[in-house]
Amino acid sequence: MLKRSLPREKAPRISVNGGLATLAALQRLGEAWIDFHGPSEPRRLLKESCQLELLDLFGRTQKELAAYHAAYRAWRELVAEHDRLTHETRLAPDQLAYVEAQLAKLDALDLTEDAIAALERDFSRLNRAQELTQLCAALENGLSGDDGVATRIGGLLREAHQLEQLDPASRPLTERLHAASIELNDLAEELRALGGQFTFDPEQAEQLSQNMSSWLDAKRRHGGTVESVAAAREELRRRIEVQGDLEGALARLEGRIAKARASAASAARDLRAVREKAAKALAKVGAQSIAHLGFKKAEFQIRLVPLDDLGPQGDTGVEFLFSPNVGEAPLPLSRIASSGELARVMLALKTILADLDDVPVLVFDEVDANVGGEIGRVVGEQMAGIAKGHQVLCITHLPQVAGLGDNHLLVEKDQSGERAVVRIAPIHAKREARVSELARMLGDRHAKSARQHAEELLKA
Repeated sequence: MLKRSLPREKAPRISVNGGLATLAALQRLGEAWIDFHGPSEPRRLLKESCQLELLDLFGRTQKELAAYHAAYRAWRELVAEHDRLTHETRLAPDQLAYVEAQLAKLDALDLTEDAIAALERDFSRLNRAQELTQLCAALENGLSGDDGVATRIGGLLREAHQLEQLDPASRPLTERLHAASIELNDLAEELRALGGQFTFDPEQAEQLSQNMSSWLDAKRRHGGTVESVAAAREELRRRIEVQGDLEGALARLEGRIAKARASAASAARDLRAVREKAAKALAKVGAQSIAHLGFKKAEFQIRLVPLDDLGPQGDTGVEFLFSPNVGEAPLPLSRIASSGELARVMLALKTILADLDDVPVLVFDEVDANVGGEIGRVVGEQMAGIAKGHQVLCITHLPQVAGLGDNHLLVEKDQSGERAVVRIAPIHAKREARVSELARMLGDRHAKSARQHAEELLKA
């Protein structure tokens, strides 16, 4: 349940399931729930990144793409390491000694979560040892001292045994009292043992203080977590090791880089094979879908373009080719398609990919702005087809599209008063209101021909 309030005199508030949330959190949810297609959406189709995204969605390349990303990232990290070593200067003797001293301090620490937690606990005990010892002693005395609870419960046990002799049914109560006596004695022993832990000999106290000082210094220098300090320790160790054999380290790293690149190249080939298969299939069904939108003899092709080197998305780019007219060679969309043609190509692809997309809500904001007539009706039918498996919201000025909606909401702006007011009213439950609105969209809500056409749109 999402709620966003915009008070005139207070800060906006966003809640998700009743709890306060940020706008960034709402945006992240929106990316998973809503796919928005505005008037500028078809222009995205001109970008290679968008075309590749659509191809990968159709080809279900998630597995191959993830494998390639992992291999590519591992290769690039090694290349970055090689670049860093190449530009790394040798340390002077005093610099090397300083780095070694820093490493020795970190090596003296047990950099595990449990060990650091124990260090911080023991140091806190050391600082408050007298107070802790006194509290443990007071508790122990209150339990097992001459006038303690455990001592007094012994007398109560004798009376409980007398009660048991007079009334055997009270034996369970005597047993519970006996168990309580044992538990109190055990508790007193544990408090005595705990009090002993707060006693530190001078040498132990000095070592504990040194370790805590080293840990606090390491946190200040390298970040506030055990993980960041451990990473800094490994970096210092690497710097020292490299100083002894910089050329050898570079040579070994070059061997690892070659293997990593070969692994990335192999993953890229696997990804390319899946994409090639998907490109042929998507081009075929894409051409069929585009033909339904008025391009009876149009051509649609998808071409993979080899890259000079491995890139973040593989070893190939992609190019969508289109020819709206018979006898013309297919060219890249950016060189041939008009805005109306682009809108229809995008809608055709979205229709194909809708079944593969997990996003439940699709919003089409005037994507039919550059089409009309019979094609407008076909565009509406395509959206209605998508709506069989998704929630589709469509903002449109085309009656051919509006007539196909399961629900019809009329948006009006009223500026008759001192302040403009926007009203949204459902009209699908009132057929006369819907006919009147469709007739208005056709040109004249009072014209007989317009009203007849509106009736025909609704019947169809």
